[in-house]
Amino acid sequence: MRILHTSDWHIGRTFHGHSTDEHLRQVLSAIAQAVADYGVDVVVVAGDVFDSSTPKSDAFTLLADALRAIRAHGAQVVLTSGNHDGPARLAHNAAFASAGGVHIEADITDLSPVTLADEHGEVLIYGIPYLHPEFMRAAYADFTGSSHEDALAFAMDLIRADALSRAAEGSPRYVVASHCFAAVGGTAPPETTEASGRAEERDITRGGLNIVDASVFDGAAYVALGHIHSRQTLAETVRYSGAPLRFSFGERSSVKGAWLVDVGASGVDAVEWLELPTPRAAVRLEGTLAQLLANPDPAAQEAWVEVVLTDDQLPREAMRTLQEVYPHAVTLSHAPAHRHEHGEHDYAARVEGKSDAELVEEFLAFVRNGAGASAAETELLHAALDAADAEEATR
Repeated sequence: MRILHTSDWHIGRTFHGHSTDEHLRQVLSAIAQAVADYGVDVVVVAGDVFDSSTPKSDAFTLLADALRAIRAHGAQVVLTSGNHDGPARLAHNAAFASAGGVHIEADITDLSPVTLADEHGEVLIYGIPYLHPEFMRAAYADFTGSSHEDALAFAMDLIRADALSRAAEGSPRYVVASHCFAAVGGTAPPETTEASGRAEERDITRGGLNIVDASVFDGAAYVALGHIHSRQTLAETVRYSGAPLRFSFGERSSVKGAWLVDVGASGVDAVEWLELPTPRAAVRLEGTLAQLLANPDPAAQEAWVEVVLTDDQLPREAMRTLQEVYPHAVTLSHAPAHRHEHGEHDYAARVEGKSDAELVEEFLAFVRNGAGASAAETELLHAALDAADAEEATR
């Protein structure tokens, strides 16, 4: 049986205020085509199908189009809810969808599998919804845990028992999909969703929802993980596929794709990485405004661009000027190459004995990163101070 493992579609997400829907539509179309090209039997989506618990109607339309295309090429689909998804909305009409080969696993009280078959017999696909410990305590009287690992360990005990009960003989073949922050031996993967440049990403390692040791999933033939946006291999049969699009500049170096997993008679026979198209890359440009405008990179002109300007003074209307050459520049920061250095004296020592004109000129040099007042500004400053002194003398 061939499985395509993907996750974190985040339908409805924006990239610094710009919609990613059309780009995602292209990638999901490529996933559907891969089903046909590679003879995929089931597509597993490991959580965060939507970016919001209250997705807009356009998000449902995009999802429906993607699922329709995948099914048209013959694959079943198993989707689980992630921490971004609203389980009730995601699973709306789930019973009807399952009749059409789309299985939405968002009910924490029902951990029964999707049962598929190949020439070797049954393969059970357990899609574990996102498990919040508080909700688990409400749903299961015998669950007393407080962490995400406790919740998943409890769920996996139920799954192992269920899989064993369904096996006619020998060891059952089952696949698990879970949306969590998993690690091996307490060591977290090198790149996490939270560390990938999106500060507002929901951190599920806080408030008791902590790291899950990969050993919790022992027994599964393959574990399809979601939540981390870059591909990660925790073990040969425990992997993150990552998100299909770059959703932040922190992900600009990560490849985007999905895992093709072949399950044989006794477990996983092979895992292959399938790279997906990148409708728009994400790049970081650094230099002075003049440098960035002088020799524009054609690739950067088609990409999302993060700009770091190193001019001593931030040029006026810098972003507008940059967008004339890099139309998809969306962020700009200022990091002067030559920073003005200050002595470590306290303020009183620095201003002692200085005239008002000297103080103003020093302040201008400070806020302008070393560039002091021009001759015209100096003349205007002295005229203003002289006028203020004259007015003070007449009082």
